[in-house]
Amino acid sequence: MQKTLVTIAVAASLSLGATAAHAAILDDVKAKGYVQCGVTGGVPGFSAPDSNNVWTGLEVDYCRALAAAVFNDADAVRYTSLTSQERFTALSAGEIDVLSRTTTWTMSRDTQLGISFVGTMFYDGQGFMVRKADGIKSALDLSGAAICIESGTTTELNAADYFAANNMEFNTVVFVDQDEVVKAYEDGRCDVYTTDSSALAAERSKFAVPDDHIILPEIISKEPLGPVVRAGDTGWFNIARWTYFAMLEAEELGVSQSNVDEMLGSDNPAIKRLLGVEGDFGTPLGLTKDWAYQIIKLVGNYAESYDRNVGPSTPIGLERGLNALWKDGGIQYAPPIR
Repeated sequence: MQKTLVTIAVAASLSLGATAAHAAILDDVKAKGYVQCGVTGGVPGFSAPDSNNVWTGLEVDYCRALAAAVFNDADAVRYTSLTSQERFTALSAGEIDVLSRTTTWTMSRDTQLGISFVGTMFYDGQGFMVRKADGIKSALDLSGAAICIESGTTTELNAADYFAANNMEFNTVVFVDQDEVVKAYEDGRCDVYTTDSSALAAERSKFAVPDDHIILPEIISKEPLGPVVRAGDTGWFNIARWTYFAMLEAEELGVSQSNVDEMLGSDNPAIKRLLGVEGDFGTPLGLTKDWAYQIIKLVGNYAESYDRNVGPSTPIGLERGLNALWKDGGIQYAPPIR
């Protein structure tokens, strides 16, 4: 009997500890009535404001999905524009609740900055963009080139590694802000612009004549990009992580913004669990049982977000590639909700 009481007491203690841990950021977010999301200054397709300061993009959709899960309101978000150098400080200082800003998951960042990566929303790799008129066909032809790079990014180290490994010389032209990098390239202050290949495609889409610029075929790094939260709050981390997983699971199960209400009557047990018709997977997160339904209804599944922001029919024109679901030849994969 004594052993049973001790077991119950320990379990209760762990439960209270877990509740207190996850309540911290979630309670703060609920108290102020919105999610504060750190984003870029403007990368088309990922996070960028229009002339009316309305933000859109794949990473913005994630912020909206998080707000939908917490508030049943995808517009309950405020955006903080951050440079690469500012982003981690802002997150650690509590100035933002989540960072959703073309951020590469690396070991040093994951273990030394007091932050936790939620997942990989976009599998990317670093590339090079040059002017078509220069006749360059390969990154191996770039020895001696002047290269525009944004400071405070993995881009600098990747470029240095690549050129060293291929016994090539290069000159860096470094800027603090991405807009400065792009302008310098446009103004001819450097021969090459290097960053994640998706960002190159996004910036090229804004040029007066996009076809005057080409992205070289070489991809020189792995750049798993995804949302980030402060470490130490398991509950908020779980909300952030399962928001992303819910969008993937919805795509895999064929649940979309247009059919989600119809799918409430599905006989598929996995769809029932996803939409909160069967079981309650919201309460352990501190959310309502229909949290995933709200994400899909108000924002959509992963494919819908990808296609409208960066997909083949957009000016950015990115194929799914590695970002396709595992069953479609990609590596995007969500654990089951059960």
